[in-house]
Amino acid sequence: MHEYTSTTRVWGLSCPGFPEEVSRARRWTRDILRGSPLAEAAELIVSELSANAILHTASGQQAGSFHLALAISPQVVALSVTDEGGTGTAPKVEHQDVQAEHGRGLGMVSAIAHRVVVHNSSDGYTVTAELFTQARSAGGYPC
Repeated sequence: MHEYTSTTRVWGLSCPGFPEEVSRARRWTRDILRGSPLAEAAELIVSELSANAILHTASGQQAGSFHLALAISPQVVALSVTDEGGTGTAPKVEHQDVQAEHGRGLGMVSAIAHRVVVHNSSDGYTVTAELFTQARSAGGYPC
């Protein structure tokens, strides 16, 4: 392979912060990953991260939006959702009681994904979930 070519492909989508846009984000993810064994898991992750952006940040307020990025390489499918911030706390994985009605979303995402990373910027948060294309033994991560 030539040093300036890449097998990684990247897509992006910006959505207004309306609840019905979560289904659009799922459909977009499903269409891009059609035929991939990771499509169902990716669709669930995007659904949860998009809903969190709308419910818990300024993305869901008037004139708000959230942004998705989907990167596919031979080793990983990376899904990122960037919100518009506006909250005093960063997204985090919480281990809730069995009866809890809220606070389980990122825990579910972290259970499905091989790695979840939260990036903070002055404009909001980006949550990236990575799904490895091949199962790795002993919890190893690609470099």
